[in-house]
Amino acid sequence: MGHRDVTGEDVIRATVGPTRAARGAQVAVTVDGVERVAWLGEPLIEVINRAQVPLAQVCYHEQLGPIQSCDTCAVEIDGVVGRACGTPVRAGLTVRTQTNAARAAQRDAYDRVVANHDLYCTVCDNNNGNCTVHNTLGVLGIDHQTRPFQPKGFPKDESNPFYRYDPDQCILCGRCVEACQNVQVNETLSINWEAEQPRVLWDGGKPIGESSCVSCGHCITVCPCNALQEKSMLGEAGLFTGIPLPVWNAAIDVVKGVEASSGLKPIMNVSEIESAARDRYIKKTKTVCTYCGVGCSFDVWTDERHILKVEPAHGHANGISTCVKGKFGWDYVNSTDRLTSPLIRDGDRFREASWDEALDLIAWRFGEIREQHGPDALAFVASSKASNEEAFLVQKFARQVIGTNNVDNCSRYCQSPASKGLSLTVGIGGDSGTIQDIENASLVITVGSNTAESHPVLATRIKRSQKLGRTHVIVFDIREHELARRADEFHRPNPGTDFVWLAAVSKFILDNGLEDRDFLRERVSGLDEFRESIRDFTLEYAERETGLKAATLVALARQIASQERVCILWAMGVTQQCGGTDTSAAISNLLLITGNYGRLGTGAYPLRGHNNVQGASDMGAQPDAVSGYQKIDDPLAVQRHEREWGVTLRPERGLDNTQMIDAALDGRLKALWLTGEEMSLTDANANHLQEGFEALEFLVVQDLYFTNTARFADVILPAAASLEKEGTFTNTERRIQRLYEVMPPLKGTKPDWQIYMGVADRMGYRWGYTHPAQIMDEIARLTPHFAGVSYDRLEGYETLCWPVAEDGTDQPLLYTERFNFPDGKARLHAGEYRPRQHAPDATFDLHLNSGRMLEHFHEGNMTFRVPGITEKTPDSFVEVSPELAAERGIQSGQWVRLVSEYGAVRLQALVTGRVSGHQLFVPMNARKAEDAVNRLTGSHGDATVNTPAYKDTRVRLELLHDVGPNPLPASNPRWGHPTPQAGVEVERKWARPDYVFPGGLLPLHGDSLNARTDGLGADD
Repeated sequence: MGHRDVTGEDVIRATVGPTRAARGAQVAVTVDGVERVAWLGEPLIEVINRAQVPLAQVCYHEQLGPIQSCDTCAVEIDGVVGRACGTPVRAGLTVRTQTNAARAAQRDAYDRVVANHDLYCTVCDNNNGNCTVHNTLGVLGIDHQTRPFQPKGFPKDESNPFYRYDPDQCILCGRCVEACQNVQVNETLSINWEAEQPRVLWDGGKPIGESSCVSCGHCITVCPCNALQEKSMLGEAGLFTGIPLPVWNAAIDVVKGVEASSGLKPIMNVSEIESAARDRYIKKTKTVCTYCGVGCSFDVWTDERHILKVEPAHGHANGISTCVKGKFGWDYVNSTDRLTSPLIRDGDRFREASWDEALDLIAWRFGEIREQHGPDALAFVASSKASNEEAFLVQKFARQVIGTNNVDNCSRYCQSPASKGLSLTVGIGGDSGTIQDIENASLVITVGSNTAESHPVLATRIKRSQKLGRTHVIVFDIREHELARRADEFHRPNPGTDFVWLAAVSKFILDNGLEDRDFLRERVSGLDEFRESIRDFTLEYAERETGLKAATLVALARQIASQERVCILWAMGVTQQCGGTDTSAAISNLLLITGNYGRLGTGAYPLRGHNNVQGASDMGAQPDAVSGYQKIDDPLAVQRHEREWGVTLRPERGLDNTQMIDAALDGRLKALWLTGEEMSLTDANANHLQEGFEALEFLVVQDLYFTNTARFADVILPAAASLEKEGTFTNTERRIQRLYEVMPPLKGTKPDWQIYMGVADRMGYRWGYTHPAQIMDEIARLTPHFAGVSYDRLEGYETLCWPVAEDGTDQPLLYTERFNFPDGKARLHAGEYRPRQHAPDATFDLHLNSGRMLEHFHEGNMTFRVPGITEKTPDSFVEVSPELAAERGIQSGQWVRLVSEYGAVRLQALVTGRVSGHQLFVPMNARKAEDAVNRLTGSHGDATVNTPAYKDTRVRLELLHDVGPNPLPASNPRWGHPTPQAGVEVERKWARPDYVFPGGLLPLHGDSLNARTDGLGADD
């Protein structure tokens, strides 16, 4: 909808999936006698497809580009037969798709393809309308297979918990290899073209379950047949696919026998009828992923509550891409331990209660506490996993029904410093552009972000752009994660010192005249004050404080100043420090002085960790602002809300998450309603937090399971999962997307928005919503940033990036004309360096770092309920450097105790070079609450927004006697050995002595497109 084209690069911005080349000049070509509009350099096949001319194309995929392995798209081009996918458009081409020579080549090519594939469509799980091999048979109208199928002699590979590979069904098109090598860029898959019988290989020939495969699902999504298949589909997807194996094999033999005498057409007709029958019971519903903040969207295929598969294709943020969690991590929805009835505390136990009893009790107790102690004795925490509409109702309930600003969400634990730092400098506390801007940067810098594991699909775009030679990647982190290992430059500053090197680099740029003077003069204020604030951050001081060489910082400064398009990404390694706000502002300062805002491929990107942590803040679930970051004392905001809600907003800032616990301990806070957050494990200083919960008079917990936090509750309410409701999420790009009800709420559960309504009704406020669309309409009325947002404009896969004007025009790229301040100018922020408060000492001599893992999400409440994920990563552990292991006699599998000033945990050690020296790393996820890393972290935090300084933690390590197996099993992909290559490397296939272009004709090779040069931005 209505993207504003202020850069002239709308073609790139409209792309779904990996960025593709900007269009060349418009030219004319003739296809089957009709003149068609085309763009110079684009694949000819795209012109043909836009014209809706039927043409076979088995290996071609729009998001992968030309692979040129199947030859089925052969057409006559200026009188010579060649591949339509591999021919770049040039002016005046004459193309004929249905000449005798072209048709013969197409049919011959397809016959070669199916010689590798056992056609048994009627009993195939993948016969569901999206099988390219099946559908191409219909396009070509082939009645008999000339070359008989020959088994390849390799067994099926069932070693991955989520999918299997059947070599006898594999047509060797290379789509899976291209997706793995150049979209996901895990570089696990290849084809051994020189072998007598080629096949797809994992790590050069390992079983899938012992390879570097991260189960992202790209390969399955693009597979044009059933060679790669989700195990959740097998025996479940069709009318005839669940029959016992001997009967199934016999059925295939019958089908093949009939084919020999009657031809393929009757068999295909039966297959089409069976496929149509599936459509009556297989439901395909669009949703948005409920894990990280990338915002992947896809169709979920279900048979009642059985999830058959996740099918990505059209999502703006992801296209065909997913990670292991988004593709396979949905078992938690149907977990047997889902809550299905409200629970009310009865002494030391809980008893089941009806919804009416539970909601009546909450309304009565809230009203009683408000009457006795005032509205500020109550507080509310919205969920970063729930919808925008539900987060809005949490803060509406707090402000309208109760009359307090004591409301917050989990961005307090991660992203509040980044939002604040950006609001101080550019005026909006969100990403300044989109994932496609990041992919089109000439230089990407990440600071304190394990992007490849925390935001996997976004990381694929960085890795792809780097691999194709378009982007230089520099990583600053204290730990060598995947993106650090792949980076062109990896720098390990001392913990907590990012502000120092950022200030020193900025000072060097200004001192040496490398800044963008025109940009600063026309669009930025505060330069003199900023110069003064960084006066003491010399290269010499920075080297002493950060451990980075002065020469390194000089080279970095010159590189940033010389690059055309720079994006900086950061996450919890920055924000979870004492100076997270000022460091975030320092990143923005550096971008401002070099003019890297408001253009394609530039800007600031604080990567959001949860699916809707951006949306929860956008919706006003914070103590000092209502929806759209309108301050609670803003006269216009007050006026709007008084008109809409009939109450006057109170101007006093409320309590944030961290302050709520202190207020409970000192008796000011009496009641807390907590939605969908495992605060007892994810807040810092978990022991202190649990004391705060115990001090409350009344605690309501709303969640899917009986969580560790629920143990402290007085009332527990069973909520519906994201697949069980409608609403919207907002991803890290500020992109608003609809999710639809995939399955009805589990019996006994309710969507969060209906629960809030139930309590509000009992307290005298009859909101009357019958659908979340009505809540969004109210949000639009109250919120200038969302003025043009509606469910109609978000229908299906349509999206909007806020701010959205009333006419529906959105802004994927911010600051193209002005910054979000009254004078339109950005403001350089004179920040302050705040060193660590808890650097290691004689008693606690090790620095503790914590963060996410690819396989698990946050504390693991959802992902530990996915058996396949737990098989790969069973539990938490502590990473120990080889040098520390040698110093103290630690081996992998050794049980150790970590002790801090605040608590202790018992974990197994994993000796790895990912950490260095006296630094440790512990994942956030843990199977047992007593092992949670936040039993070690303290209560100190960011001086501006109170985000806990999780990363400023010191511990000591005590060696225990027990030694167990390695905490990362052999099936974990980190033990694998990828096989990087340029892609499918189809030239190796063409070089085989048995390869002949279909029909024996000479193909057009000379000017073939190379898929691996796609994606250059318009500036290249």
